Amino acid sequence: MLNKRLLSTVALGFMLLSGPAFAAGAADVRQEATASTMAANKAVLEALPFDDTGDFADASRGLIAPLPEGPLKNASGITVWDPAEFDFVKEGSKAPATVNPSLWRQSQLVNMAGLFEVTDGIYQVRNQDLSNMTIIEGDEGITIVDPLISSETAKAALDLYYKERGERPVKAVIYSHSHVDHYGGVRGVISEDDVKAGKVKVYAPAGFLDAAIAENVMAGNAMSRRASYMYGALLPADAKGQVGAGLGMTTSDGGEVTLIAPTDTISSDGQKEVIDGLTYDFMLAPGSEAPSEMLWYIEEKKAIEAAEDITHTLHNTYSLRGAKTRDPLAWSKYINAAKTRWGGEAEVMFAQHHWPTFGNDNINKLLTSQRDLYRYINDQTLHLVNQGYTKREIAEQVELPPALADVWANRGYYGSLYHDVAATYDFYLGWFDGNPATLHELPPTEAAKNYVDYMGGAEAVLEKAQQSYEDGKYRWVAQVVNDVIFADPTNEKAKALQANALEQLGYQAESGPWRNFYLTGAQELRNGIADLPVANSVSPDTIRAMDPDMLFDYLAILIDAGKAGTASATYNVDFGGEDGSYLLELSNGTLNHTAGVTAPDADVTVKLSRDTLSSLILKQETVDQAIEKGDLSFDGDREAVKTLLGYVEVPDFWFNIVTP
Repeated sequence: MLNKRLLSTVALGFMLLSGPAFAAGAADVRQEATASTMAANKAVLEALPFDDTGDFADASRGLIAPLPEGPLKNASGITVWDPAEFDFVKEGSKAPATVNPSLWRQSQLVNMAGLFEVTDGIYQVRNQDLSNMTIIEGDEGITIVDPLISSETAKAALDLYYKERGERPVKAVIYSHSHVDHYGGVRGVISEDDVKAGKVKVYAPAGFLDAAIAENVMAGNAMSRRASYMYGALLPADAKGQVGAGLGMTTSDGGEVTLIAPTDTISSDGQKEVIDGLTYDFMLAPGSEAPSEMLWYIEEKKAIEAAEDITHTLHNTYSLRGAKTRDPLAWSKYINAAKTRWGGEAEVMFAQHHWPTFGNDNINKLLTSQRDLYRYINDQTLHLVNQGYTKREIAEQVELPPALADVWANRGYYGSLYHDVAATYDFYLGWFDGNPATLHELPPTEAAKNYVDYMGGAEAVLEKAQQSYEDGKYRWVAQVVNDVIFADPTNEKAKALQANALEQLGYQAESGPWRNFYLTGAQELRNGIADLPVANSVSPDTIRAMDPDMLFDYLAILIDAGKAGTASATYNVDFGGEDGSYLLELSNGTLNHTAGVTAPDADVTVKLSRDTLSSLILKQETVDQAIEKGDLSFDGDREAVKTLLGYVEVPDFWFNIVTP
């Protein structure tokens, strides 16, 4: 079983790796769906309104041309995007026994690809990446909204538009929010020279750069590792593996991820801008689906651009790759504001994932149901919080009323009701549930050894767990066998049973990320971790966009306090030009920095650029190499610089997830 997808790490924790998940010719040890799984999936098929095919009509509406045939490759000949991987997900086909029928339906919809006309003068290229690229025709040229993840996929999307509509100059780019699938391909559609020359404007919501960079860099390694699970990057695309991520099929792999800083910021709610002859009414929505996000209304087109706040799925108020929890109440209120502000006259609503909604009645129905969806999650979580229920208890018992649950757009294809409710508990109360027994629990490995010992040893646990597996109690098997594995990670019998249980949970999952987490965990238990090449998520464009304050914060995170020990030192850093000078102070295992200050008695004064500092931090070059190239000069103790960098620990990407 060979995963042929070639992947690379990119910003925002979208983990994309490089290389095969399995050795060529390795036996496929994946299990078939059990009777319990088939029964669970049959129940879904009987419970939901599968005879409602309106979404298929909307998703196919306006198709102008399919995507070009054949895989899209980068300059090195590596495949960046190949939607043919998912040719097995055929429209109208019956769900395989190993896929939740509701997720299968969603995957058929998001797998519909090509150039589409949304309304007169507005076009979208769909399924050329995880997100959509929207192209809006104006008086003199075009405005591009959210140029995908990779420059290669963005260029291919624009080329398809040009082929069908003729070439027009790009007058503006709009980033709807601060996630990489909405800006990473920007250099595939515009050049920085044209931006600097004033030929192209780049619009973004307030706080865009800080949000885009901070979420990547500060906890980026862990986010990216977990995102390898969330997006199924290591899974083969087939009925027992990756069938889509709910939000889109998957992410582009191995492409060039870029960033051009905004020239124009939408800084106030209700700000109006005339862009290439069209009037845009912007609404800021910070803290909804992204820390920096905005929706807008194009007055001449009677079109709502919903960014990622109103889509055809229950979204994440917490992303399983790891992110700050989002505010479902604010999210609901933004949708309500959009409905109040634009719902009276809008005739089309489109977003940067999925397909548009057509007609005023349908738009208002979707706005209302999604507004109520996030409000329900917020309010019912707090309703139960105030009755004394804990996070897991609340997540287990909250259910949507039929009027919300039976709306396809509210199904948990990307988020899930369970983890969104649990996240809402954390948003308000944090991790502690108030029971002092959970205040200072043993770490997982130590607790697991005690649990297994109390239960009579590993063999006794596995004997009972095997019976639970036969009874279809996969959640319990996954939970209890996890203790056996953490008590003894060499127990192959436990890992095999755990893998089987996770696999069946994956086959039953309606959420694409849940399925990918379960199936990737099963794969890792069976095959271990493949030490594949990983590109650094701190890309050159990201480094250039970081201000010195953020760069020094990143350096401080990389300091190993154990190595630094009781070391104490001061460093004057002179970047020159507008970046100025900084005082760094190493003390008590921390590295603090102060802008515009120098110490007369510093151990060393260093002159260098931000790019050079980044290369030194990431150990891409040494101090001696930088000095030899003329990129670094110093006055004082040269060894002090080397000593500081010696405390830097660049994290290993391939840390364990399903084993200790």
